[in-house]
Amino acid sequence: MSKGQEGYSILYVEDNELVLQNYAEFLERFFENVYTAKSAEEAWDIYEQQKPEVLLIDIELPGESGLDFLKRVRKFDHNTRAIMLTGMSDVDTLLNASELKLTKYLVKPILRDELKEAVNIAKEELANFTVKPNRILYVKDECFWDYDKEELIWKDKQIALTRKERELLRLLFSNVNKVFNSEDIIYELWYDYDELKIASLKTLVKTLRKKIPEGMIRNVFGVGYKIEN
Repeated sequence: MSKGQEGYSILYVEDNELVLQNYAEFLERFFENVYTAKSAEEAWDIYEQQKPEVLLIDIELPGESGLDFLKRVRKFDHNTRAIMLTGMSDVDTLLNASELKLTKYLVKPILRDELKEAVNIAKEELANFTVKPNRILYVKDECFWDYDKEELIWKDKQIALTRKERELLRLLFSNVNKVFNSEDIIYELWYDYDELKIASLKTLVKTLRKKIPEGMIRNVFGVGYKIEN
C-alpha cells in the first residue's frame, strides 16, 4: 500500500512481478492507496477487505482469469470502476461482455500516457456519476442477500429457505452486524414467548446454519444473534 496525492484507491492485478512493481510505482502518483495482487484469488481477498474505487486488471492471470474475476465483482458491484489490460486477441471478448461495464480497456503493451488517461477517466466518473445500486448485500464466501426478493444466493445458487428461515434472515439483514435479542426475535417470528419458542429458535438457527457459509450467523452468548459481515 502506498500513499499519494489523490483520495481514491486502486487495486492492480498483474502476475508479472516486474511489470507489477513498475506500474504500481507509477500509479502512486494518482491514488492515495495502491493495492497489488498477482492472482484473482489474492485480488478477491484484497477487494473484500479494502473496497478500492478502481480496478486495473490484466485479463491473463494464473487460475481464474481477470475477466472472470471482474464478472464476479459485477454480480453485486457496479460502482467500482474497471480498466482491463488485454492482448489484441481478447478485444472482441471484452466488447461482447457488456456486464463488465468497463471504463476502458488497454491493449498491451501499454504506454504510461494511455494508463494515465484511463485512470483519470475513471476518477472523473467516480466524481460525477453514481450507479444506482441493486439492493443486494454481499455477505461472505460468494454469498449474497437480495433485499427485494428476500433470496439468499450462494455460489450462484439460490438457497431453499423455509418461511421461518426467510423471516429470520429478513430480520437479521435489516441491520447487519447488530445483535438482535433472542426474545425480540421470538416475538417477531412467533408473536409470543415461552420455553418451547426458545427451543424452536435454536433449532431454526441450527438448521439454517447447515445451508449457509460457516460463521455467517453469529451467536452472542446470553444476548442473541447477528449477521457477521
